[in-house]
Amino acid sequence: MATLCGSGKIRGRAVKMVLCSLLFLIPMASSAGRSSISHRKLEVQQQLMRLNKPALKSVKSPDGDIIDCVHINHQPAFDHPLLKNHTVQTTPSFHPKGRSFDESKVSSNSKPITQLWHLNGRCPEGTIPIRRTKEDDVLRASSVESYGRKKQLSIPQPTSAEPDLIAQSGHQHAIVYVEGDKYYGAKATINVWKPQIQQTNEFSLSQIWILGGSFGEDLNSIEAGWQVSPDLYGDNNTRLFTYWTSDAYQATGCYNLLCSGFVQINNEIAMGASVYPVSGYGDSQYDINILVWKDPKEGNWWMQLGNKYVLGYWPGILFSYLVDSASMIEWGGEVSELRG
Repeated sequence: MATLCGSGKIRGRAVKMVLCSLLFLIPMASSAGRSSISHRKLEVQQQLMRLNKPALKSVKSPDGDIIDCVHINHQPAFDHPLLKNHTVQTTPSFHPKGRSFDESKVSSNSKPITQLWHLNGRCPEGTIPIRRTKEDDVLRASSVESYGRKKQLSIPQPTSAEPDLIAQSGHQHAIVYVEGDKYYGAKATINVWKPQIQQTNEFSLSQIWILGGSFGEDLNSIEAGWQVSPDLYGDNNTRLFTYWTSDAYQATGCYNLLCSGFVQINNEIAMGASVYPVSGYGDSQYDINILVWKDPKEGNWWMQLGNKYVLGYWPGILFSYLVDSASMIEWGGEVSELRG
């Protein structure tokens, strides 16, 4: 083989030079491919190190999740540059009066909704439960940077119809809403189901939106509800979720605790963990009750699940418009059907 690149008659030199070049190009291309894969793997590992904080205890859920019990002061929220010296507000200074949920409306045959990981353990006081992010979770995203984030096109912008059915690039929203005033809180009772998802890049959810600003590049949004998203979680389970953004889903915010922002204080409910039981056709119906309100003294937006669990808060400093009040509240659902 050495004679191909170093000797030969003139009339064969051109062919031999091409062969020689190919011999060099093939290993170079292979090396570039390995380098790209290695860089991607390094990015994924760095992201996992940022998201998965040291745990004082871990619980293996029946659905395969690992729930890490992380010290409350070591949670992802405090990676945010605006929250470096933040002192955890362990209780809200204000709670809306008369805003409890009438849970007697649930079928007498139903059991309270809980989370699957509770079957195998709980987190101790002074910690918060965080669903551990796995390598496969990050690899399913289009990029490491986009993991845990909504696409900008998923903004449900109302039109004149009520309730609204809005279709945007494969996303459909069905919503009711109020606007035209200043809003400092809202609540929702959301029926819990487990819709069948056909493709891993599709999802279905039901939620509440607390909105401020315009439907341009400066929208502020606080969101909470349930979702089925194989792309995000790797299965078809129904899961509790939250979301926030201060720039219309461009560079800020994320689902659950997959970035810094939301400050959790509760040690019993894990964001992104499976909820059960779920409603069945002709069978018992199950709801989750969500209350979101603004603390007028501290300026934080608090979230409560049912009458028992005050989960935590979004610090007001994260937002521009919501630092004052919300201008619109939406209740509804969203599905995506992204097949070609």
